[in-house]
Amino acid sequence: MRIGIDAMGGDFAPEVAVKGAIMALDDIASDTTIVLFGEPTILETLLNNEGCNSPRIEIVPTEDVIEMDEHAVKAFRQKSNSSIVVGFQHLATKKIDAFASAGSTGAMMVGAMQLRSEGAEIERPAIATVIPSITGASVVLLDLGLNVDCKPAVLHHYAKLGAEFATRELGVKRPRVALLNIGKEATKGNLQARSAYKIMQGAGEDGEYNFVGNIEASYLFTAEVADVVVCDGFVGNIILKLMEGLYSINRKCGTTNTFWEGMDYEVRGGSPILGIDAPVVIGHGRSTAKAICNMILTTERHAR
Repeated sequence: MRIGIDAMGGDFAPEVAVKGAIMALDDIASDTTIVLFGEPTILETLLNNEGCNSPRIEIVPTEDVIEMDEHAVKAFRQKSNSSIVVGFQHLATKKIDAFASAGSTGAMMVGAMQLRSEGAEIERPAIATVIPSITGASVVLLDLGLNVDCKPAVLHHYAKLGAEFATRELGVKRPRVALLNIGKEATKGNLQARSAYKIMQGAGEDGEYNFVGNIEASYLFTAEVADVVVCDGFVGNIILKLMEGLYSINRKCGTTNTFWEGMDYEVRGGSPILGIDAPVVIGHGRSTAKAICNMILTTERHAR
């Protein structure tokens, strides 16, 4: 298996990408190769500085980097030799089995959209993650920021993706799917939420998935209401960053337990994009070497 990594993406790249790749060598399968996409001279120097000459780390030369603040579509088209674009080209032609980056989420979205089948039922891909609960059970949350504006029908598609992911990832046979809203009543919420509720309720009645209605944010981390929580990327990304903030505050306060540690982005490493035809994982922009290492492990697991 060949796992591609955008070595130039992220706030602390490429140093952390190289260190994370070296760390991952001890935990990935013996037949897995890590393929780093980036400026070869820089990457070779960093590998040499770490004393690493493993044949299980390869370099694919690239010249450009798509920065976080660039217009994603324009940059993807204009920077054809950037680490993200070349990485997606290798994934599309099956030169690698999976691809991951802690770089531009927008550029990753553009690349992911090109990996959708012609006439695919799923209209828009979504980023999913597994969040902790106080009971120890896990909850799937999507979307985390790939699509900040969603049509109601797209939220229905997310429900289907999330339910399938919960079954495969968590082993839940018929996961409970809920729509994140400001109240549990069907009449609550904005136009998007109310319209999505009607579509998802109909899908539940048809047996497409086990829709249990709306869920309020106060029940997110209890696992009492749902195994899968659906929202648009705007709300999902706010929740994700709220989790990161709460985790940091609790560490500063000296509070540590399995629930709070489950919010550590370094341990999660990265989150998969669902609804496309190849394994793609997005990491946090400020990923450390530990986070990159875990992103690689997550990518390998999803690829297998």
